[in-house]
Amino acid sequence: MGLLGVVTYGKYEYNFVQIVIKRFMDICGGLVGMFFFGLAMLIFGPLIKIDSKGPILFKQQRIGKNGRVFEIYKFRSMYIDAEERKAELMEHNEMQGQMFKMKNDPRITRIGKILRKTSIDELPQFYNVLKGDMSLVGPRPERPFFVEKFREEIPRYMVKHQVRPGLTGWAQVNGYRGDTSIRKRIECDLYYIENWTVGLDIKIMFMTIFKGFINKNAYCCLLYTSDAAD
Repeated sequence: MGLLGVVTYGKYEYNFVQIVIKRFMDICGGLVGMFFFGLAMLIFGPLIKIDSKGPILFKQQRIGKNGRVFEIYKFRSMYIDAEERKAELMEHNEMQGQMFKMKNDPRITRIGKILRKTSIDELPQFYNVLKGDMSLVGPRPERPFFVEKFREEIPRYMVKHQVRPGLTGWAQVNGYRGDTSIRKRIECDLYYIENWTVGLDIKIMFMTIFKGFINKNAYCCLLYTSDAAD
């Protein structure tokens, strides 16, 4: 339980000092993020409970560095029977295969729509950053099912698991997020891994803030990952 067999190798060697700086940035950013997570819990926690039955937080298994399985946290934005209801909505699926995406998904709660639009639902992931499961910047973590799927279909896919997954990344600030453009996302992830520096992380964080909060046509600050579909 909790393990996924993967084959990977360490092709890229990074400067030790920069690795330490990256982790220091993660800890500092994680502490700041936990402050905002606490505020959001006080404000939105009761609203989530009032809006629909179920827990305030949603957790789901993801694959991290070196294939390690961990649980990612979010504020719950869907009804608790979302997975069961997906079958009856498949005719409205905008994606191919077993990925599911639907405009105006009825499984999303009223408060969930606000949480997702503002990316507040992602704030609990700062706890993952503090724990060391994730970093502020890196490839987004996938569910085990999709890792097994993509590793067979996409060459070099497993290279992305040589680093910690992130809250945001090169793919996200370039507009490739969610379940769309998977090959483009992988290309961006590989570019990030092959060219990583602390400076690149800082650049991505600034681009994330700019595209998330200033450019109205850009994607939200943090990668959209739906409770039942991503």
